[in-house]
Amino acid sequence: MNATTRRVFVKSVGVSAAALALAARQSRAAEGERLVVGVIGPGGMGSNHLRLLVERNDVTVAYVCDVDRERLAAAAKTVTDKTGRAPQAVGDLRQVLDDRTVDAVFIATPDHWHAPAAILALDAGKHVYVEKPCCHNIREGRLMIEAVRRSGKTLQVGTQSRSTATVQEGIERVREGEIGDVLVAKAWNSQQRRSIGHGQPSEPPVNLDFDTWTGPAPRVPYRPNLLPGIWRWWYDFGCGDIGNDGVHDIDVACWGLGATTHPSRASCIGGKCFFDDDQQFPDTQYAVFEYAPSEPGGRPKQLVFEQRIWSPYVQDGYENGAAFYGTKGMMIIGHTKGWKLYGPKNQLIAEQTIEIDLPNHHQNFFDCVRGRATQPNADCVAGHLAATLVHLANISARVGRTLAFDPATETIAGDDQAAALVRRQYHAGHWSVPKNV
Repeated sequence: MNATTRRVFVKSVGVSAAALALAARQSRAAEGERLVVGVIGPGGMGSNHLRLLVERNDVTVAYVCDVDRERLAAAAKTVTDKTGRAPQAVGDLRQVLDDRTVDAVFIATPDHWHAPAAILALDAGKHVYVEKPCCHNIREGRLMIEAVRRSGKTLQVGTQSRSTATVQEGIERVREGEIGDVLVAKAWNSQQRRSIGHGQPSEPPVNLDFDTWTGPAPRVPYRPNLLPGIWRWWYDFGCGDIGNDGVHDIDVACWGLGATTHPSRASCIGGKCFFDDDQQFPDTQYAVFEYAPSEPGGRPKQLVFEQRIWSPYVQDGYENGAAFYGTKGMMIIGHTKGWKLYGPKNQLIAEQTIEIDLPNHHQNFFDCVRGRATQPNADCVAGHLAATLVHLANISARVGRTLAFDPATETIAGDDQAAALVRRQYHAGHWSVPKNV
């Protein structure tokens, strides 16, 4: 199978639905025309997107949007210095969405803004590239899928392993049966994070519009160990490191396991084993998800996730990764590092090295926007399936119980405390809160 075929290797779900969506999609940009884009949240990972976008000759970055005036100025300078054209630099994403000339937006905000911003953008007729996890909670993920379907627009989730040729080849070998029937997949996240310390409420920096940053989330006072980047350790704004780095390998594990629905049971033990600080999510956790048989007489499958964000030591040769255990062998995929395929008696059959291909993930997104491809490599359904595992693990760790999850209704049965966490609390009346949450 050639490299082009591998890049379009069949995804887990929605091929026919994607073909219908393609027929409904209408893009202003024909062959040879530049796509007009806006980058919302051009700091952190957003700055990486921006640096790649300004190198393209088929894209015009018309807007950069950030609530931090210093980051906003730096992003605008990046565009101006590279292209000679100054973008509109704004602090309110509605200004980007209101411009009908904008074809697509890149959303690299904190997690609590991912789904609200993406849904608003889709409903405004924009194609969307949104960072992972695609949603802050399970309900938001379903609302994003509905928004994609009613808009007919493309949504790509920022899990770029799905556009990396060597990862595609490894998953293809697993899905074609080279290690037999895969009954268990495991993902892990082992690295060393820093303590966020203990902080007290204080005034936000003068360059930060903290009220707009908080957006749809409940109002809380600013504190010095909240920004930048530290928001991911707080319940109202992030999903912990399982939703930060862990979701990349969880997504690969779902992909290779062939998961096209949610698990029916989820259990996670997790807590603060190492850090004495303000972060609310576990620094150590172990989660197990069980999938019911996909057909009568079939076998159940399991997906396991391990996390130790104080332990920078490799497992099966890789710091972060995903493993697939089959009836005839084993595949180990290291995030950004490579993969190794083992057969009977642990014989190494094949191996590859990996360079994660963010530019190709962009290209796949733009190919879909232009109608050259029928389906994004990391579509909203795949993003929702992986993110739901993140949320179920965090919910189980918080309540301290195994969860019975209904994949069809996306609800937790028999546990009112856990069921309430399928959704989240919002700032009542905020303009960005999605309908039907």
